[in-house]
Amino acid sequence: MEHVAKVDRYFFYLIIDITRKHKLSHCALQVSATGDGPLYVYLSVAILIGHSQGQAFFNLLLLSFMVELPLYLLLKNTIRRQRPCYVFAGFTNGFYPSDKFSLPSGHTAAAFVFASVCYQFMPCLSLVAYSWAVAVGLSRVALGVHYPLDIIAGIGLGMGSVRLAEQVI
Repeated sequence: MEHVAKVDRYFFYLIIDITRKHKLSHCALQVSATGDGPLYVYLSVAILIGHSQGQAFFNLLLLSFMVELPLYLLLKNTIRRQRPCYVFAGFTNGFYPSDKFSLPSGHTAAAFVFASVCYQFMPCLSLVAYSWAVAVGLSRVALGVHYPLDIIAGIGLGMGSVRLAEQVI
């Protein structure tokens, strides 16, 4: 397990170094903000109104979020992994998350819920949707609020939530 933690820290520092070297913190903040929530509402309503399978898309998305959110809260408050920005002394970037715990990444989970539902109904947009979801996850590491394993857990939670929701619909 220590080896996994070392690899996790290594990639965390690698992403932080790249972010700082290329002055990407502001970009990371903007990408992260796209995963805050309102975009999901706007896009899902637009798809509900404008897509031939809009109602089915909306239903699967809503049910998937109804699965993902309680699981996210349960995991985060059970595991209670401290965020890297609170663990490493001297780490400041001016961005402060809304809570103290990092595992799993809720932004990443939500982005992968949305991307996975897009894949089901608009496969031609799946590359764009999944690329955006990965960018949201990486932005959270770049901001110092998640470790890479938090992102991987968020990916699993998001995609798994859609798979569970599909079984109900």
